[in-house]
Amino acid sequence: MPAHRPPSARRTGRLAALATAAAAVVGLTALGGPVAHGADNPYERGPAPTEGSIEASRGPYAVSQSTVSPLAVTGFGGGTIYYPTSTADGTFGAVAVSPGYTGTQSSISWLGPRLASQGFVVFTIDTLTTLDQPDSRGRQLLAALDYLTKSSSVRGRIDGTRLGVMGHSMGGGGSLEAAKSRPSLQAAIPLTPWNLDKTWSEISTPTLIFGADGDTIAPVATHAEPFYNTLPASLDRAYLELNGATHFTPNTSNTTIAKYSISWLKRFIDNDTRYEQFLCPVPRPSLTIEEYRGNCPHTS
Repeated sequence: MPAHRPPSARRTGRLAALATAAAAVVGLTALGGPVAHGADNPYERGPAPTEGSIEASRGPYAVSQSTVSPLAVTGFGGGTIYYPTSTADGTFGAVAVSPGYTGTQSSISWLGPRLASQGFVVFTIDTLTTLDQPDSRGRQLLAALDYLTKSSSVRGRIDGTRLGVMGHSMGGGGSLEAAKSRPSLQAAIPLTPWNLDKTWSEISTPTLIFGADGDTIAPVATHAEPFYNTLPASLDRAYLELNGATHFTPNTSNTTIAKYSISWLKRFIDNDTRYEQFLCPVPRPSLTIEEYRGNCPHTS
């Protein structure tokens, strides 16, 4: 019978095997081969961002779209779903977007493909009537998210734990209402928001509010600014006042709105800290930014 190796010899053999394996990993790394990164964020989607990539009119994903008839849904007025065509990267976070008073989804439709091409499922909705108030629009945004994640044709592409809301004017006020009602939302972005309720201390969702220096319908002094100021001081929050802008600036393609909306959604829906660089330190005033306030670094 062969002699048993003593324990010290077995230990020496195991150490030699581990050293060989480590050397192989180092060799693969040096050659640019694959190395597992167990600590990587599983929600990251798309290549590392640059100023150019988040300012571009389209991101790295090809986009498809699907029309949702108002007759096929309850609680809101239907809309259009924009989504990354490829399924190779798994599921995506999702965002519902509401138009403002008297507006339809066409007024905020530019956000659909622009955000979806960066790696989100985006639902631009019509409301039940064009005259719906912010509280109603908030409920409709949540109904749209529920449809999107539970019944829509793209529900399998969505991670239902990573959801956000956006809206313009009364739709922006509605996004605040939605965030107050559903604390599990990961991000809210009101665009030149309007609401008679001026205090939002109940919100626990990271919130980026856009105001416009020339807004005469929802002046920042009586809408966007008090909304921001009454959010909890401990909350990840930001206020961006657009320079040379009006209440209706969010209704047409706007690079500044897109750039910081993408960064906010990526940072908080996808937990993608690669986008923190565009939010912190806070952006300085420029030709397009009148003022930016926010708490940095972000903690969520």
